[in-house]
Amino acid sequence: MKIRVRGLRLPLEHGENDLVKEAARRIGVTEKAILTVSKIKQAVDARRKQVFLTYTIEIEIADDVQLDAGIFDSTDITRETDRTRPTWKKGDQVLPVAPIIVGSGPAGLFCGLLLARQGYRPVIIEQGADMDRRVAAVESFWQYGKLDPMANAQYGEGGAGTFSDGKLTTRIGDERVDYVIEAFIEHGAPEEIRYLKKPHVGTDIIRQVVKSIRQEILDLGGEFYFQACLTDISINKMSLRSIVINNRVEIPCSVLVLAVGNSARRVYRLLEERQVQIIPKAFAVGLRVEHPQDWVDKVQYGDYTGHPRLGPADYHLTYQDKALGRSVYTFCMCPGGYVVGAASEPGQLVTNGMSYFARDSGVANSALVVTVFPGDWNNTPLGGMEFQQDLEEKAYCLGGSNYRAPAQRLTDFLERRYADNLDNTLATFKPGITPADLWEILPPPLGKVMERGLRYWNLRMKGFIHEQAILTGVETRTSAPLRIERGSDFCSVNIRNLYPCGEGAGYAGGIVSSAVDGLKVAEQIITTYRWPEQQPAINDSSITRGRDLPRVDLTRVE
Repeated sequence: MKIRVRGLRLPLEHGENDLVKEAARRIGVTEKAILTVSKIKQAVDARRKQVFLTYTIEIEIADDVQLDAGIFDSTDITRETDRTRPTWKKGDQVLPVAPIIVGSGPAGLFCGLLLARQGYRPVIIEQGADMDRRVAAVESFWQYGKLDPMANAQYGEGGAGTFSDGKLTTRIGDERVDYVIEAFIEHGAPEEIRYLKKPHVGTDIIRQVVKSIRQEILDLGGEFYFQACLTDISINKMSLRSIVINNRVEIPCSVLVLAVGNSARRVYRLLEERQVQIIPKAFAVGLRVEHPQDWVDKVQYGDYTGHPRLGPADYHLTYQDKALGRSVYTFCMCPGGYVVGAASEPGQLVTNGMSYFARDSGVANSALVVTVFPGDWNNTPLGGMEFQQDLEEKAYCLGGSNYRAPAQRLTDFLERRYADNLDNTLATFKPGITPADLWEILPPPLGKVMERGLRYWNLRMKGFIHEQAILTGVETRTSAPLRIERGSDFCSVNIRNLYPCGEGAGYAGGIVSSAVDGLKVAEQIITTYRWPEQQPAINDSSITRGRDLPRVDLTRVE
């Protein structure tokens, strides 16, 4: 018999056997009656002066062990049944050509992974470079400030999440989350992501996981093409017939999955030109803030700071300004991380937060973002994208037109005081920073909400207005600025075989939720269509074929 026990709370110094003892006490059996113990969830409870670890565990006991029937009256103790992976009855519609997926971020990868595992041999096209070439291009940009518009922190294998903290937290409550987590572990991520409440893998590990998933898709008959940009689509009678790659290669298309990420501006413009139905949506923009990590640890953990069972602390803060009708909140907080250049177009500057698995930079960073609404750009479908671009161009100019980011001490920002010296600050931004007045970037209503939020947070998290804290601008790629409308069948509402998918389509936010959306789209394709009759080949010397890249050893993370 398997039983799930929730709400176990133990001191940091506890031993592994203490978990068994507490579980036995809770369900009223001896320790010997417990055959196995598996951690389901582990979290830190720092709400009191003493810091605890809390657990949800699954235990197995022999079927003949007598239990008090009343124990199951509590929602903290439940019987569990073995879970099996879902199966799908394949559809009966003809699929002349294998599904084509545009984009190799989490949505595209997991859509492709499930399709490949079910025998659909998907073709994944990616406008950016493969992982190794992409990493080299991004690191060159951070060092020398020379942007490659097709290989950067937004475009390329793995999507924007490749250069991030690799957070695997989500609040969507979908059973497919387990499938995503297990796939990450199968491809080399640490086992702890299965049970940590706030799992992360860091940019170093996620790169290897992505390459390993690519290899599995290839081994199952799928295809990858890099430096292959979707430049046109051909539509006839509400059905997509073919696509054009790099303005010169046309291939037939029976099913197209658009998993393009939230920075896919060329694709958004193409969709509007081809009258695919898109609508504007709210998102958020703002700045990055950096604090000493040891200050964050002391605020959150007090005397327990530095305990070996506690990693670098994080935080999440919100403020709702009813008078101005906007909220400001912290987003994508990266303990022990770095602020990095994430531009994807010349003449524009974008920030993002990133950390490695160890989270050992000594500096904590987080986006501070304010909500913006379609009314801010007259409700036009592409107005949010143009709103982003305007802020990014201002930041680029204010930083010196060389991809150095405009930056300002937090205290100076609140006093609206310009300082021309930022020597010896915490700023980690790559390629570098330039002293600036960040009020010149943000529209006044947004700056005002941010100012009020910062002062409010300083009361809740005493010392947030830290003398060493520094702000860097500008953060704009929090989520898609529009939505490609789709119906209950996951197809575009006016193109029958076009499947908008993931964060770029406006239906997800973050690595895991994007991956889950990719799985949903794959399931819909599987239950609609038979196995494909053929697989299109893309022949062009400028395109890199995945099978021509060095083979990746599955699940090996170094």
